[in-house]
Amino acid sequence: MPKNISVLEGRIKELKKQRDAVILAHNYQLPEVQEVADYRGDSLELSRIAAKTEAKVIVFCGVYFMAETASILSPDKKVIMPDANAGCPMANMLSAGDLRKLKKEHPDAAVVGYVNSSAEVKAELDYCCTSTNAVAVVNYLKNKKEIIFVPDKYLADFVAKRTGRTLVTWNGFCPSHIKILPEDVKRERKFHPFAKVIVHPECLPSVVAMADAVLSTSQMAKFARETEAKEMIVGTEVGLIYRLKKDNPGKEFYPASERAICPNMKRTTQEKILWSLEELKEEVKVPGDIRKRAKKAIDRMLEIV
Repeated sequence: MPKNISVLEGRIKELKKQRDAVILAHNYQLPEVQEVADYRGDSLELSRIAAKTEAKVIVFCGVYFMAETASILSPDKKVIMPDANAGCPMANMLSAGDLRKLKKEHPDAAVVGYVNSSAEVKAELDYCCTSTNAVAVVNYLKNKKEIIFVPDKYLADFVAKRTGRTLVTWNGFCPSHIKILPEDVKRERKFHPFAKVIVHPECLPSVVAMADAVLSTSQMAKFARETEAKEMIVGTEVGLIYRLKKDNPGKEFYPASERAICPNMKRTTQEKILWSLEELKEEVKVPGDIRKRAKKAIDRMLEIV
């Protein structure tokens, strides 16, 4: 075993082979988790990788809605989570019942929902979207007089400003991204005057207004790779910094705020990954009817973008 690989990592590697498994890690996961992952990315990116892989077992290191999305796109595969208690507070702010009530109040509206939502909510959508393509999806619906956009009110604000549309929104938000404040960006700009400021659209509108670029995590990874800037202030969950530094060793990255941490994203560890491979637990399986309806909303999005 190579000296730089721990006994734990070696055992994970062996078991992965035995189980015919692939490990997917979201960009916000702990460095130790990203180190043993076969793929890193944002939630939909990873679910699409899960759908294409020939592996029988998907170990999804992220939060619950992400594993559900992988199950929606890969019903024939076993999707397991090293920690099934890793939930997404934003996704939990909107239930399918809440959305049905909103749809009744706006019967002629097209319903667009962020991928950061439960499978039951996705089953109630006309179109799914991601932070990468939300603007494109809403622009596609130019003939619709009314659009419901759930659950993130800050992503909705960003999309409304970019498209010129008035959206019917829900009072959902990401508790990690709203910890990044305008004064944080001002402070970091003072310390790093030549740095580009890149922020996630889940941030407060006042923070978004200060950015050089507003990007999803996968777009941030691309931007960091392609930009000539040598320094970047990064306004998203701090876990992404590890990936950005690893992929771009000649560049410097500074978190806009050290407080932007998602505790649920940090629940997964190498020990839990090993346990999940040993026990093939906890499995995440979306019931057939919900899966079909949710997949329709995702497929419609993919047709547009």
